[in-house]
Parts: sequence; structure tokens; C-alpha cells
Amino acid sequence: MVQVIRDKPTNQNVADKGIFPFVPVRAFFEQEALEYPVGRKIYDTLKDMGIETKFTGSHNRISGIPGKTAREAYHEGKRTLVVGVRKTLDFQTCKPSAHFQLPLVTGCPGRCQYCYLNTTMGKKPYIRVYVNVEQILDQARQYINSRLPETTVFEGAATSDPLAVEPYTGSLAETISFFGRQGKAKFRFVTKFTNVDSLLKLNHRGNTRFRFSINAQSVITAYESGAPGLNQRLEAASKVAEAGYPLGFIIAPVILDEGWQEEYSQMFARLGRLFGAYQHLTLEIITHRFTPKAKQIIRDVFPETSLPMDEEQRKFKYGQFGYGKYVYRPQEMDQVKNFITDMIHENIPEAKIEYLI
Repeated sequence: MVQVIRDKPTNQNVADKGIFPFVPVRAFFEQEALEYPVGRKIYDTLKDMGIETKFTGSHNRISGIPGKTAREAYHEGKRTLVVGVRKTLDFQTCKPSAHFQLPLVTGCPGRCQYCYLNTTMGKKPYIRVYVNVEQILDQARQYINSRLPETTVFEGAATSDPLAVEPYTGSLAETISFFGRQGKAKFRFVTKFTNVDSLLKLNHRGNTRFRFSINAQSVITAYESGAPGLNQRLEAASKVAEAGYPLGFIIAPVILDEGWQEEYSQMFARLGRLFGAYQHLTLEIITHRFTPKAKQIIRDVFPETSLPMDEEQRKFKYGQFGYGKYVYRPQEMDQVKNFITDMIHENIPEAKIEYLI
């Protein structure tokens, strides 16, 4: 049974001031979560903000999120925060970018139409945060020790954007500081959010790589909502670079709409002006692809979408996890790879291309 603790209108002025980039309409807490300092802090913060707050038996089974249609259910899920204790401390692998996922958060408040999480997060994709961060980091230490003398790499955003909820949890700050104390471990995460100020003065010792997900302005305008714009992301990336963090960009998905070469030329030119002298920049480039399941979900949730999802214009291939997806045809992929490689060499020649797929 769900117990209602408080029910007041959301204080949207808090979000407007930039203190909290994500302000939920409702929150669910496992009772055990309040036994942890982080859980109690989140509870008190949301209560002071007047957020509707309830208790639930499990963070994996949430009832009480409204939404009768697929569209309503999706958007109400994106407005819901769930606070729980992570019971499973076995980390999933995260090849090829890292050895393990580091499970701090699940889900993202952004509403990007193309997001691969649309196929994995269910009909009501709520944002879940875990309060037993110390236990999670202790488990990371065990993985690190088990692989010595090799360096172990952890990915903190495989199924989430942890920066969006950092003002509530402080989990990224604790994690970055933890990895700053490790000699044979690295941490990396990617974000579209920009609330980086609380992380700039941490003693990261270069062991955490900040990566920002960016795209051509037309793609951001057409297909991304609920996240800061390109200018704000690049400004945040500049702050991170000045703070000495290793920096990277994920450019995904590259979409071959009309005029795409000019759009991406402008984007790479901006990267060159801002980060051309940066010595340790990494790039990850992923072209647009979709599964049949994703296409159906996207059209149910975003019936107005203009995402290019015509199977006749794509090649069908099986991925590493056994399911099929539609990708650009070989001649288009060759064109993309040649063009983007040229743009990188022209504008940010010192950058390392980790992959272009």
C-alpha cells in the first residue's frame, strides 16, 4: 500500500533559479531509504519543496504513476523520482567503453525522442536514485582490487544521466572523490545537463572523464527536450576543462537530414574554437539507428515525430545483444565516416576518436 506523506504543488521557482535542473511532480521512497543520510536528505529537500511524497514497498515495482495513454504514461514517468536502496551489488559489464557499469542512478528526466532507453525503461520511465552509495563504492573497490595490477574503468551513465539529480543526491561528488583516491581505476559518465559547479573543485586527480552529449543544433531543436541547449552544454564543458577534468563529447545520434553536412560543419567548427587546444579530448560518434520496438514506442509517445524511421531507407542488422536494428546503408555510412573524420582533423586534430559507428 502506498502512503501519502505530503501533497503540495511543485515549487517551479526552484527549477527556474537553476538550483535543481529536474524538479519532480511526485516522489516515491522505500522506507529503508530514510535510514541512509542521502535518503533522509532527499526526503527533507522534497518535503520542503512541497513535492507529493509517498512510500512504496520496492523501487522496482511502482504503482500510482498516472497516465492512461502511452504518451501520458511516458511523460508522467519522466516527472517521477523514486528513491531506494540498491540490493543487487553485482555490476553489469559495459563493453567496449568500460569494464563495469557503476549503478548510481537509473533513468533520465530528458525527453529525447531517439533515446535508446525508450526500449528498456518500460511504459512509465521514472528516474530512480540509490542511497547506499557507500556500499556501491565499496563494491567498486572490490572489483578494482580483483583486477590489479590492471586499471579498471567504470561507466556511471550506462542507463542514466546522473548529473540531472546530483543536487539531490551528491552521489557524483562522492564518486569522483572516491576515484580521485584510487591508483588503478577510472570513472567516466556522460550528460546533457549543465549543473557542474559543485563538482569543479573536487580532487579528481584526472581519474574522472566528463563527457557531454551534443549534436547539431537542428537535431537538438527537433528531437531533444527537457535538457539544456547546445550553448549551455558547451559552456559547462568549458568549465569542466578549466577544472582539469579529462573531457569528451558523444555526438549521437548523427542524423542525415537535409543539410546535415552544413549543420555538423558548424558544430565541429565551434568545438574547434573552444577546445582545439585541449590535449586529452575524446570523441564518440554514433549514427542514428532504431529497433522495430523503439519505432513503435516513439510513435506512440511522440506521434508528431519527424525522426527518419523508414525501414526501406535503411539496412537491417543484428547487434551484439541479439536483436535487430535498422542502420544507415553502407554507402551512407562511408559518407558519414569520411565527412566527420575530415571535420575532426580540420577542427580538433588532437582529439582521439574512440569509435565512429
